[in-house]
Amino acid sequence: MQIPIYISATLRTFTNRKAEIVVEGTTIREALQRLQDEYPDSKNALFEENGRLRPFVSVFVNDVGISEESAWDTALEATDRILLLPVIAGGAPTESVISDERRKEISLDDAEIERFNKHLMLRDIGVKGQKRIKAAKVLIIGLGALGSPVVQYLAAAGVGTIGLADFDEVSLGNLQSQVIHGTRDVHRPKTASAKDTVRAINPKIRVETVNEKLEASRIADVIEAYDIVVDCTDNYKSRYLINDACVLQGKPVVFGAMYQFEGQVSVFDAKSGPCFRCQFPSPPPAGLVPTCAEGGVISPLPGIIGSMQANEVLKLIVGGGESLIGKLLVADTWNLHTSVLKIHKNAHCPICGKEPTITEIEDFDYEDFCGLKPQEDEIPVDVIEAEELVARIEKGDPITIVDVREPHERAIHRFAGAIVIPIGQLSRRQKELDPEVDTVFICKEGKRSILAINTLREAGYKGPMYSLKGGIESAKNIIFSHEGAWL
Repeated sequence: MQIPIYISATLRTFTNRKAEIVVEGTTIREALQRLQDEYPDSKNALFEENGRLRPFVSVFVNDVGISEESAWDTALEATDRILLLPVIAGGAPTESVISDERRKEISLDDAEIERFNKHLMLRDIGVKGQKRIKAAKVLIIGLGALGSPVVQYLAAAGVGTIGLADFDEVSLGNLQSQVIHGTRDVHRPKTASAKDTVRAINPKIRVETVNEKLEASRIADVIEAYDIVVDCTDNYKSRYLINDACVLQGKPVVFGAMYQFEGQVSVFDAKSGPCFRCQFPSPPPAGLVPTCAEGGVISPLPGIIGSMQANEVLKLIVGGGESLIGKLLVADTWNLHTSVLKIHKNAHCPICGKEPTITEIEDFDYEDFCGLKPQEDEIPVDVIEAEELVARIEKGDPITIVDVREPHERAIHRFAGAIVIPIGQLSRRQKELDPEVDTVFICKEGKRSILAINTLREAGYKGPMYSLKGGIESAKNIIFSHEGAWL
């Protein structure tokens, strides 16, 4: 029996970029084994050494999560479809997060009645709903591509207090997808640019800015004053930190994530459904799954996903409607495939389960959990600075350069003379490297090159290996400083 397996965008590098693969099988286990047989590189990406599925990957059959591996031997139907979904990071109608007491304290003046007349005409919002929106306090963490539409639509909807949290400055490369920032905002704090956008839309909105990277020591104090938190970040550490802080304070998180052409949206509210950790118990190893910054994103996608996040925020504020609590919406905009997957609360979740082990975020090591710091028994990875690499190339030193980036990344900045080996192929292609010669691994930001070196170490390779510090991003102004330098 032929069973289609849909591969999420972040995993397609291990399946020759195929989005859907049809395999023979009568059970989930057989189908997954056929996938590994046909695409050997997927084995190390999806499965641990003991054969168990890695915890950052979820299996769905017909949009229903299969959390227990014991269910993998259940017979499949001919119409069944399997979906493999990694972290990028039927709900009942929801009650409003704004109490009647707070709503009754709010009034709308004539200008606001005119401004929000399209809302007032909606039976499910009306005057009461608009008052709740004005009474609401929403914190948006991350003011980049996803944060842009969230900021715009919540400001346009009339949310009374909007918190803006980001530590970064606007760069020219942001402007392709971060539409709240303009050319004149380059080098300005994103919080300042976003605040100007909110004020331009509706000067009556109270805007609060947090121009800093939120760490475990501060995040609880920051989110305490808000009703809802919107996660528009782009890294695993922030996602788990935001989730945990909100679980401990009983606040809902409206989650959004994206990669290339694919996006995810959900509402994690541990009081009435699963939290982020229930669905994704742990992140992938650092560098294995590329981020939006590394893999790119089509410019309309954050508008689609961010607008859906804003829509979920308004449903939480007004009350009613089908919420994404207990659901994960996955949209592949390039292949026109959309699913709403049911997700369940995990009784063994370390923060919202029956016996939680995380009770204070200050006591949890998020750097270690997300693989951002070396283990005590881990051999440090040697790095090489861009200037030193260029000097050695110009001297004619024997050196092997291995490029582990995706094809679309190499099309932007090509490194002539480099051997192209995807990370998943390194173990079986290590004979192409000379252990008597220094090998330098390059990627976009220097994270995947470290993973590449550790992968080869585990495979038994003994030659000297170096990671280009900061990746191509740190080297392009040197290596690509004049036409034809290394192109």
